[in-house]
Amino acid sequence: MATITASVYTSHVPAIGAALDLGKTHEPYWQKVFAGYEFSKQWLKDNRPDVIFLVYNDHANAFSLELIPTFAIGTAAEFTPADEGWGPRPVPKVIGHPELASHIAQSVIQDDFDLTIVNRMDVDHGLTVPLSLMCGKTEAWPCPVIPFAVNVVQYPVPSGQRCFRLGQAIRRAIESYDDPLKVQVWGTGGMSHQLQGPRAGLINREFDNAFLDRLIADPEGLSKMPHIDYVREAGSEGIELVMWLIARGAMADVAGGKPPKVAHRFYHVPASNTAVGHLILENQR
Repeated sequence: MATITASVYTSHVPAIGAALDLGKTHEPYWQKVFAGYEFSKQWLKDNRPDVIFLVYNDHANAFSLELIPTFAIGTAAEFTPADEGWGPRPVPKVIGHPELASHIAQSVIQDDFDLTIVNRMDVDHGLTVPLSLMCGKTEAWPCPVIPFAVNVVQYPVPSGQRCFRLGQAIRRAIESYDDPLKVQVWGTGGMSHQLQGPRAGLINREFDNAFLDRLIADPEGLSKMPHIDYVREAGSEGIELVMWLIARGAMADVAGGKPPKVAHRFYHVPASNTAVGHLILENQR
């Protein structure tokens, strides 16, 4: 059977992608951001999965306000980097895993979660920036990737508790797949930030680090935090953090296994007008 070996959590700031693509990673402003991922790049090489299940949000590239799925799983064989207005990022196309993606869709839908099945879509910085941070510049991503898009742009958005429970359903789906694949589940987006209005530029270090603490030690309790707390404490775009709860819900300890090992933790302010958070948790046998 397939197994989930680890979960990875990271911000997906678009300016990080621009800094990478334009060769600015060694500039003083960006150097501290990218230094926080040096461990992670080596860790991924040492712990290479067979498949990455990557939770992110689309930024009006694959989906517009005409059609807004709450949860959408990419089942295609490949996904092209999106043109977000200044041309596609110069990164490899994403190779999918249609067999596992279709199995997850079947299992999760039968587990009473409604998913939108997407057989063709472009993937934007929400997905490609995390891959770039973990892999660096490369001719090909290290393994197939299953994109899983969550609506955290247009209200109503899913609750943290629903996302956490969805992660548990995804774990059950992956573990019922009849092939011994090693799978990592990545949750992306966040941390505290607001892009508009009087609070534009809001960053809340205390909230962000408390969120990381609870994500590690009390994910179920954290999942019950209401939307208004995210908005009040982390800004209007801080709601992206509910996507981290999908990845956390997929970990073994939630189903009675051992607590995960914290392989790496990183937090930095600022990167563009946001805070950058990053965490790697390993399942323990």
